[in-house]
Amino acid sequence: MGRFIAVRVASLIVSLFVASVLIFAVLRLLPGGPAGSLLGVGTTAEQLEQLREELGMNQSLVAQYGDWIGGLFSGSTTSFVSGMPVNELIASKLPVTIPLSLAAFVVSVLVSVPLGVIAGVYRNSAIGVGVSALSQLGLAVPVFWVGVVLVWVFSLQAGILPSGGFPRQGWNDFGGAVSALVLPVITIAIAMSSIMVRYVRSATLDVLDADYIRTARSIGFSRGGALARHGLRNGAVPVVAILGIELATSLLGAVVVENVFALPGLGSELLSAVTSRDFPVIQNLVLFLTAVVLVMNFAVDLIQRAIDPRLRLVSASAGGGAL
Repeated sequence: MGRFIAVRVASLIVSLFVASVLIFAVLRLLPGGPAGSLLGVGTTAEQLEQLREELGMNQSLVAQYGDWIGGLFSGSTTSFVSGMPVNELIASKLPVTIPLSLAAFVVSVLVSVPLGVIAGVYRNSAIGVGVSALSQLGLAVPVFWVGVVLVWVFSLQAGILPSGGFPRQGWNDFGGAVSALVLPVITIAIAMSSIMVRYVRSATLDVLDADYIRTARSIGFSRGGALARHGLRNGAVPVVAILGIELATSLLGAVVVENVFALPGLGSELLSAVTSRDFPVIQNLVLFLTAVVLVMNFAVDLIQRAIDPRLRLVSASAGGGAL
């Protein structure tokens, strides 16, 4: 196990390095630049070159990359537009994005896991077919459109929830903050649940058709009892992988949905940075989101090996028993 963790940590570090290089390179390949965006129309060549020098954009790409990475760890990188330290700027947006993402993930799990099990256990009944059909419909509908529909129903028609925005006092106005996040949370949870239901259903079907379930039924267990006693742990292995991906996806989904509901989170900040070509903010934000996804995948690998002894045995055999 120790060797596996060491290999996965090394892989995580290499992946983050490669991601940082790609993020840095892609931004430089795109047309336009921060200097032209900041100065606007009618800029002279001298003014443009002076601002490029002030921003450090006239240095070599290697020097620019080194300055970015150094500033990333020291916290000295500042926004081209606001002049605020980028790390502080990102941290100021997390109190909106993180609760939104986690709440959507929790709601999605609470809804999709029981529905997925029902869809699998009763796959040939009307309720099982109905749940599967709803999940298919949820996959087909764009997440931003779901948000628009929810705003129309609960804000414009019913008038019971705000259509967007976030309290100026932040979480000091707890009731207002919760109300502002209800519709965004439901929007993300619907999209995530549609995916999760299908995976849970598939895992449930695999467990129901397994030999050990049939053996448990033959010695007197009911279908529910056999599933609870012998099927949950085996069925949890593939579901855990999807849960990890969905947790990371909930953060990425929050980035999109925040713009629909005008929430001052990471999504709104990223859109503003892209519009103004604010390279330091874009680089740090995209790398942060990438790191979250990679760390989630790393955690999922560890959890899967903790709950499934078969994976540990396979790893041990491949490593000559070194693990």
